[in-house]
Amino acid sequence: MISFLISIFVLIVGYFLISKFCEGIFGVNPNRATPAIAQQDGVDFVPLPVWKIFLIQFLNIAGLGPIFGAVAGAMWGPVAFLWIVLGTLLAGGVHDYFSGMLSIRHKGESITEICGYYLGDNVKHFMRLFSVVLLIMVGTVFIMGPAKILVDIADGFGGTMFWVAIIFIYYVLSTILPIDKLIGKIYPVFGVALLFMAFGILAMMFVNKIQVPEVNFNTLRNFHNQPDSFPIFPFVFVTIACGAISGFHATQSPLMARCMTNEKQGRPVFFGAMVTEGIVALIWAAIGMSFYGGPSDLNAVMTAQKGNAAFVVNEISHSLLGSLGGILALLGVVAAPITSGDTAFRSARIIIADIFKQRQDLLKNRFLISIPLFAIAILLMQLDFGIVWRYFAWTNQTLATIVLWTITIYLYKNKKKYIIALVPASFMTAVITSYLLIAPEGFSLSPAIGCLAGVAVAVLGLIWFYLSARKQKSSNSSYV
Repeated sequence: MISFLISIFVLIVGYFLISKFCEGIFGVNPNRATPAIAQQDGVDFVPLPVWKIFLIQFLNIAGLGPIFGAVAGAMWGPVAFLWIVLGTLLAGGVHDYFSGMLSIRHKGESITEICGYYLGDNVKHFMRLFSVVLLIMVGTVFIMGPAKILVDIADGFGGTMFWVAIIFIYYVLSTILPIDKLIGKIYPVFGVALLFMAFGILAMMFVNKIQVPEVNFNTLRNFHNQPDSFPIFPFVFVTIACGAISGFHATQSPLMARCMTNEKQGRPVFFGAMVTEGIVALIWAAIGMSFYGGPSDLNAVMTAQKGNAAFVVNEISHSLLGSLGGILALLGVVAAPITSGDTAFRSARIIIADIFKQRQDLLKNRFLISIPLFAIAILLMQLDFGIVWRYFAWTNQTLATIVLWTITIYLYKNKKKYIIALVPASFMTAVITSYLLIAPEGFSLSPAIGCLAGVAVAVLGLIWFYLSARKQKSSNSSYV
């Protein structure tokens, strides 16, 4: 339990120190008009109070990742604590803060367009397609997951497809309507449910005196039941994504960049929401690896359930919080993915609108873009959930890596401390390359070959960066 509590403490202290450092590097200007003020349209560019922006950002990014991903990541043991803490502070927080602030400075534009400014048109075109595909996948996987949980809560009432239809109708409305009409009103309620779930579990861990494994030399090993096939590197760094670093976050930050009224709000909104999500991931990783007696016991349960983390979440919630508490907790688990799925489709609409320069204050334009997105999602729902989720995980971290390289180039060109982004960009390059080569859904190569290749590609990335950055240094900066 001591290691777990220290991890939470480090996250909280790290927020105040590292987020302030990032703010200083970026150079916020509280007197500069934000997109919410300068481009107000009553649909996407809408000024909102900072507490509401924080809750929306937190719920946008806190999908199933910091819950299901953290439980799955706990199969590797206490090493998950280290990745959640270090990943959140040194990678995820940096990624989320700078991607959000760059959107503010670039008139609320999507991350696809921002990548194009700093990495060139070819990357911009690739990112447009890549991001829209990712967002549709997010929206799709965040339909079936909560629908199945709602069937359990309702004791089978309606069946899965009934709840899928209900969620789908909500997604359509949240994608089309102005952000303050639906999302802005219900997110505070969802936020309470999600926070109750996390901190309710935390409180009951103390009440029941649950023993959480400590981080030490003996426990920093691979507890996975197939350690040779699933080494810590790179699998932990892809499995635990939203609780450490996630490219999906960069697609969500522009939504809030269009609602903020002061650049100083970026620190609590972007970095603060990431740290809050990290704390939620820590809680679920801790209870995941301790509820059944230890990481090895969790592996046995997950294997028996064919990797279904929803079973573990359901059992933990009901066991620790009772029937009523369990239902409220599970509603929090439902709220998390739904409030990521809705804004995934909304973000996809905005990216496509930015590409084709379509005004979004016109309802017909919003419908014309949204209908094909939902049609594709319906087709994807016919695929196996596990397959879609695995490809989403790698795609998600690849997007985060590209965004980190974008931030690095931006900082270098503007003579700012670029090392803060260069280090996580290089590390994540090694992670996504190794995972693609080793994973069963990738090339299934041996871990030794995959890891060596990942490091080699990361080194090539560093060489490319210095050659590219020096070439661009003499050009006019895209900073605005």
